[in-house]
Amino acid sequence: MLANLAPFATIVILLVWMGFFMFGSLPLMILKHDTSLDARFIRGLFDVYYKAVMVTAGAGALAHAAAGRPVIAFGMAGVALIAFISRRGILSRMDRLRDAMTATDTGRIRQFRRLHVWGMVLNVAQLCVVCVGLVKAL
Repeated sequence: MLANLAPFATIVILLVWMGFFMFGSLPLMILKHDTSLDARFIRGLFDVYYKAVMVTAGAGALAHAAAGRPVIAFGMAGVALIAFISRRGILSRMDRLRDAMTATDTGRIRQFRRLHVWGMVLNVAQLCVVCVGLVKAL
């Protein structure tokens, strides 16, 4: 029973985190991204999301590998890897922009918003791939 429960639980938790981020970050697009507080909040949300996905997908990869499901384990490891790379890339760029950004610096504000959108698009694409992959693998 536990051999089936742990892999299933990791999938559910991963989908919850991805869905939460998708629906939670979309309303934040109304922010102007022009203050340090806005930028810090958005950056913090991305940080929590990436850490949660890395841990959940990593645990899912191990659980599925132990349950004898190598295809799903490989997919979960891929999700964890994409979250790791995205966290390093997107958050470092957000930090650089946030440190140099002022309320009147439209160029950097626009770049920060693009990073926000890019992170959201990447999450939605990954969520779609996970869902389609699960349907095909199970």
